[in-house]
Amino acid sequence: MSDTFSEANFVQLEIFPSRLLKPETAQNLLSEIADVEGIIRLFVHGPRLPQTVPYGPATGMPVNHPGNAVIEVAGQAIELAVSVGSIRMEVVDVDVKEQVREVCEKVLTVPFEFRVGHFIPTRQTVSDYAKRGAGADPLMTGMTDPKGKLKNQPVCILKPDDLPNDME
Repeated sequence: MSDTFSEANFVQLEIFPSRLLKPETAQNLLSEIADVEGIIRLFVHGPRLPQTVPYGPATGMPVNHPGNAVIEVAGQAIELAVSVGSIRMEVVDVDVKEQVREVCEKVLTVPFEFRVGHFIPTRQTVSDYAKRGAGADPLMTGMTDPKGKLKNQPVCILKPDDLPNDME
C-alpha cells in the first residue's frame, strides 16, 4: 500500500441530513458535489435496501421500494443499494470543505450537520484485506462493505482521469 496516501493530511467530512434523502435529492446533491474539484473519495452511507423479500409468503420476490432507484452522477448511472443517510468524503483541503458546505446549503432543503473528523479508514482494514488482498489500491481503503458482494455492489469511480499519478 502506498505510504503517501495513508499519511497524507486530507480533510474528512460527513454530511448528515436530518432525514433520509430521496433518490432525486441524493442525485442532485451528489452531482453538485462531483463538480467540486479536490474531492479524493466519497461514499454514501445508510440502511441497506433489500432487493428481494427475505422471508414470509413472498420470499424471493423483488421489493418495490421507492429508494431502489438508478441515479446519474457525473455521467454515470449508479444503482442505489442504500437509503442515503449520510455522505462521507475525503477532500484535499479546507477550501474544498467550504465549497462542499456551500453546495449542501444550496441543494438541501432539510437541516443537516456538517462534520469534520475521521470517518474513512486510512489504513487497510481486515475487511479490505479479505475483499481485495494485500496489494489493494489505496483509494479503495475503507470503501468495502463487509456484508456486500463486490460483484453485486461495485465501487463506482466517478473521475478516474483526475487521479494523481502517485495514486493510480
